[in-house]
Amino acid sequence: MNARWAALLVVLLAALGGGALLVRQQADTRKPADAAGLGQPLFKDLQAAAVAGVSIRQPKGAITIEKKGERWTIAELDGFPADYDKLRDFALRVIALKVGQSEPIGEKDRARLLLDADGTAIELRGADGKPLARLTAGKKYFKAEPENPDRAVGDGRYVALPGEEKRVLVVADPLTQASVKTSDWIRKAGFEAEKIKTLELRAPDGSTWKIERSGDNADWKLAGARGDEKLEVSKANAAAYTFGRIELADVAPKGLKPEDTGLDKPTVVTATTLDGLSYTLKIGRLQGENYYAAMAVAGEPKPEGKDAEERGKTLAARLPREKELAQYVLLVPKSKLEDFLKKRADLLATKDEKKK
Repeated sequence: MNARWAALLVVLLAALGGGALLVRQQADTRKPADAAGLGQPLFKDLQAAAVAGVSIRQPKGAITIEKKGERWTIAELDGFPADYDKLRDFALRVIALKVGQSEPIGEKDRARLLLDADGTAIELRGADGKPLARLTAGKKYFKAEPENPDRAVGDGRYVALPGEEKRVLVVADPLTQASVKTSDWIRKAGFEAEKIKTLELRAPDGSTWKIERSGDNADWKLAGARGDEKLEVSKANAAAYTFGRIELADVAPKGLKPEDTGLDKPTVVTATTLDGLSYTLKIGRLQGENYYAAMAVAGEPKPEGKDAEERGKTLAARLPREKELAQYVLLVPKSKLEDFLKKRADLLATKDEKKK
């Protein structure tokens, strides 16, 4: 190789080396300044056991769930029990959030992504009431824009941390449960009236019906049956079964008067059980798909039979919570009442059913 070709080769190698360096430098400039933080948790070393309260605030409402002794309660509902499983799942999701993307952001983009005062402020608190973790959740994040963004779940969420107004993060969890609706957080168990012996309905107009049976496996009878009236047993079974498993939709806000809810002139449904308890459900006005309602439980359990001791323990553990329901005006789904919110004639067998 002569000197001329050697010199040319040196020049080419230098050019290639410089080009490679230029490409590398350009790639580095495209990386976010905090690329090392991607994949890292938002709240390092935070443990679920340390969380004793959750606060969620939006422009049109707020909800505060806090631990009182061994119970989780909703402050806005005068201490009504919260659904612990939902609360724990939400807290774990917040604690598990990791940085998926990190970008600089301006004031206009903060407003567009709802990361300002119009966003959802989430706070996890410790037993001393001090914040353990805070963030603002904005719009849902989509890898590909859906036809209806409002109804789509989302692939993640835009979030911002306190003191970092010029940075937006994307997390992989859409945080769909970050809601201020009490219906999304209450414990929805009503009462469980087992082994019903009698079930009676009294309407505001004075009409009434009552079904009864002598034992747990005995057939239902219509009290005061007249002429050829015959009870349709399947309807009686459905009425008793449904009444015994009432679920809640929500708790009504404070300050409502009985005339506002229709509970000044309610339909009253009462059940007595073979265990010696009495359950009363007062049903008021229909509000959307739910009825205003009031629940009450009376009596002391006196179970009998082979499983009396076990049932006694179960009832003793359940009754305190059920009796507390009397303090609140409740909302019960219309669909949960249809089997027993009937007129007397609707419980009777038709001519064809009588033949069968």
